[in-house]
Amino acid sequence: MVNKLTENELWILSFYRTSEISGALFFGRLARSMKPGLIQRDMTKHFSDESQHAWYWTSCVQRFGTLPLKLSHAYQDKYLEAAGMPANLMEVLAITQTFEKRVIAQYALHSRVPDLKPEILETFNKIMEDEKWHIEWVGEALKRMEPEYGKSYIQDTLKRYWKADKKIYGEVLKEHEDRVKDLLRYRQRTA
Repeated sequence: MVNKLTENELWILSFYRTSEISGALFFGRLARSMKPGLIQRDMTKHFSDESQHAWYWTSCVQRFGTLPLKLSHAYQDKYLEAAGMPANLMEVLAITQTFEKRVIAQYALHSRVPDLKPEILETFNKIMEDEKWHIEWVGEALKRMEPEYGKSYIQDTLKRYWKADKKIYGEVLKEHEDRVKDLLRYRQRTA
């Protein structure tokens, strides 16, 4: 008999999948429109990773004998509303850096849920290696942009996006956070 996902687990894994699909579509369009160079190369790899992550979550959910839920929105959908349209490539990378740090923090939090199903932990472990690289390459690209934009302008842009991220997290991710906390409480009650 296949170990089933709880309603919360299915919703959360579907949420991750939807966000990874949104990221893949965004980075794919961006990589296609860029002039050749180091950033285009890394953006193309980033696009590939996000697409693979969506598949990992799809496959993970299917291992439990079900299909991912169709969710109407992704976390990224609220960024433009909260932070405004990025005006240049540096701002795109700054918002990417902010978002990727949020993702890795969420995945790390969820991966510490007691008695996490091994299939879910395995999926987190595969994805987390790529997420670390995403933060690294974007950070290096922003550093290389300092002569053009100025270090303080880049730092101010990152702060602006962190502020927007906090707002988004407080509003949009409330359901996600509540569901992860419910998993933690449930695991503690049954332990």
